Amino acid sequence: MQLKGVLNQAKTTRGEFLPAFVIVVNSFTWYSVISAVFAETVNGLEIATMEIFLLFGTFYAGIAVSAIVGSMLFVYNRRFSLFMWILMGITASLLLGTIGTGIYAIALAVSLFLGVSIGIGLPSCLAYFADLTKIDNRGLFGGITYGVSAVGIFFLAYISSILSSSMAILMLAIWRSLGLAILLFLMKKEILPKTQIVPSFFSILSSRRVVLYLAPWIMFCLVNWTEAPLLGKLFGDFYDFVVFVEFAISGIFTIIGGIFADLVGRKRVIIAGFIMLGIEYATLSLLSEIQMSYYLYVVLDGASWGMLSVVFFMVLWGDLAENMKREKYYVIGGLPYLLGSFASILIKPYIEVINISTAFSLASFFLFLAVLPLMYAPETLPEKQIRERELKEYIEKAKKVKEKYT
Repeated sequence: MQLKGVLNQAKTTRGEFLPAFVIVVNSFTWYSVISAVFAETVNGLEIATMEIFLLFGTFYAGIAVSAIVGSMLFVYNRRFSLFMWILMGITASLLLGTIGTGIYAIALAVSLFLGVSIGIGLPSCLAYFADLTKIDNRGLFGGITYGVSAVGIFFLAYISSILSSSMAILMLAIWRSLGLAILLFLMKKEILPKTQIVPSFFSILSSRRVVLYLAPWIMFCLVNWTEAPLLGKLFGDFYDFVVFVEFAISGIFTIIGGIFADLVGRKRVIIAGFIMLGIEYATLSLLSEIQMSYYLYVVLDGASWGMLSVVFFMVLWGDLAENMKREKYYVIGGLPYLLGSFASILIKPYIEVINISTAFSLASFFLFLAVLPLMYAPETLPEKQIRERELKEYIEKAKKVKEKYT
């Protein structure tokens, strides 16, 4: 019955939510696939390893720095800024084809511009999502949005894999253009929060609530991305299939995680996700010779990723911002993931000298350790919302009992 209450409340805002749904799905799918195309293009260049690292470093630096800058600029005219951001993405998609021209300076400039075209508007995109959702149904809408994005990423990635590089780039430019066209039709006016307070980065990072959630999130991102190359080594030729299965499972659990985040709170969902992650790495460390441990890892990793992604990418930072401008909160929450993915590139050349069992044991230890700050973190879903939903459920049951015996 509590689930029914969440769905009923969601009906009241789904019409207003549509523009945010479109821009987030379009942006997540475009960003994920174009990042993969960029990586494939750069790795295919016949240049020195250090030059490849520099291209990736420029790309990620462009995302990180522009996200910080965008969070400070886009708050003043979000509607216009988001339109311009998408136009940048269309341009960057088309310029991606010039990386293979053989001129390194051009490749470097395009890498930087592509990173900027991703990062500068992403915080405002997610803040826009948070502004158009209520705290008691943000998990559900976040789960649906991220779940649809996962499906979109899968299909776009599959289509790009069977197309030539130039056609895949053109497809991504068209996809981004389609998002712009739909948004121009749906986003009729500027939607402003109730308050115009713009917090400073210092005030956000000084908040105990933010630190208690940020610390385990940073630990998770570092563990996840540093372990990714080792998992590729462990699973070998089956790694792509493992990623596909995990992706499918996580797509389902984004919605489940979002619903439970609205029912029982964000904190419990996060703790459950971290515990599952710790168990899966402990299992791989102790039972890596047993094939059943691989199946357990795939299921637990897909489920935990789905639950954690919807909370950390979509919901939590919007909750923590309360009535303030949310862009800087999403920057702080997004940077660990972005920088963690770069760490995966840095560690990949050294995987042959790393002991897999030891690495998985350390990963399990740090993931269980990450639960400790969460024990002291306050719940971001107001207790009042949970109690009101439980009361409504009790009243509905009482009415049914009364109707049955009268």
